[in-house]
Amino acid sequence: MAAAFVVLPLVGLAQRAPWSDLATLLLRRSVADALWLSVFTALVTTGLSLVVGVPLAWVLARVDFPGRGVVRAVVALPMVLPPVVGGVALLFALGRRGLVGQWLDSQLGVVLPFSTAGVVVAQTFVAMPFLVLTVEAALRSADRRFDDAAATLGADRWTTLRRVTLPMVAPGILAGAVLCWARALGEFGATITFAGNLQGRTQTLPLAVFGALEADRDAAIALSLVLVAVSLLVLVALRDRWLVLR
Repeated sequence: MAAAFVVLPLVGLAQRAPWSDLATLLLRRSVADALWLSVFTALVTTGLSLVVGVPLAWVLARVDFPGRGVVRAVVALPMVLPPVVGGVALLFALGRRGLVGQWLDSQLGVVLPFSTAGVVVAQTFVAMPFLVLTVEAALRSADRRFDDAAATLGADRWTTLRRVTLPMVAPGILAGAVLCWARALGEFGATITFAGNLQGRTQTLPLAVFGALEADRDAAIALSLVLVAVSLLVLVALRDRWLVLR
């Protein structure tokens, strides 16, 4: 019954899909813009999350410090927080009158809301925890005796990290990056709240689906099928790595 409950909406979506016109719908300018923007911003988000998130995951996994549990909970918060609440929080923090945003505007002339950069910020806020927690779990499960052996052979901490630790947890990093990219691709609430829904600038695939539901239902269904296909591919690709998340 549970499987049927999940499968039934997907069957309904597939049944209503305009299969004969699918290629034409996906080649429309608005659809192509949303598809390109989604892929581009999700890739940038994943790259940014790797640069910032992997060191954070290493600290959480390997450094024992007071309040580590609190830091981990804060990092994981966007995973359970309603995305629209995240978007509101980003507005008050990084908006033109926000806590940091007003300084960015006045001192650097940087305005993040309703911009492509704002899309990346919103996606990173929501998606980066998936990478951090996945990599942290991989680091915790890695055998630290290899690190100790490298240290006894004279390798410094950086060499051990680069030549021993990272290669051991590379599959976990890859899994986290794929999850991060997929979550960024499907992000809606924080994006529309913080960055708006401007075609060619901030309108990603989920936002295009939302906008097309009233005006062009066939296009909405076609875009939905793209997102479903990507999600299924990610799940199939990571089918042997879900234990990393535990």
